[in-house]
Amino acid sequence: MPNAPAFTALLFGLRGCLVDFGGRSLEAAQDVPVHPTPGALDVLDWLRHHDVPCAWLDDVAPEHGRHLSRPLPDWLRAVHHGAAKPWPAPDACWQALMQIEAGRLDGCVLISGEPRLLQAGLNAGLWTIGLAACGPLCGLSETQWQALDDKQREQRRGKATLQLFGLGVHSVIDHLQELADCLADIGQRRLKGEKP
Repeated sequence: MPNAPAFTALLFGLRGCLVDFGGRSLEAAQDVPVHPTPGALDVLDWLRHHDVPCAWLDDVAPEHGRHLSRPLPDWLRAVHHGAAKPWPAPDACWQALMQIEAGRLDGCVLISGEPRLLQAGLNAGLWTIGLAACGPLCGLSETQWQALDDKQREQRRGKATLQLFGLGVHSVIDHLQELADCLADIGQRRLKGEKP
């Protein structure tokens, strides 16, 4: 069977996707150490090794973005919302793809747990992957998530998954540790001619 086509570029949400944010306010986050989400650094290393352009985007002020992105590699591009129309308008996604010099829209993917950003990605014509266990729909930090019993986790996961699929996202995973399999699935869908 032929290999799936390569991905053009990947965009990530910052809060709840690349960094463990939980349900904290931005002001509270300034006083708390920030950690990458499970699998985030491995995914970014893999993308860099395979020369796949990537960036994070969020609608936070630049100073909040700098603080929150401290645990991430310096080479990872940050795209601040700036003058772009607010989400769910697609402008910020297109701006991010231009800044990382994505050659085409085909094969571009957005990963986030933020519903407005995912809607912006859908409006921009991107493949979208929603995060059910570490985004704002879950509202918990990784430590809080692990403290839940299986039934509580399943209830939160199920509710978030339904909301994400209700938006129209193409796939839903718990966290970035599951991204490789999800991208392989999207690659197979692309091979069959499916478009976002």
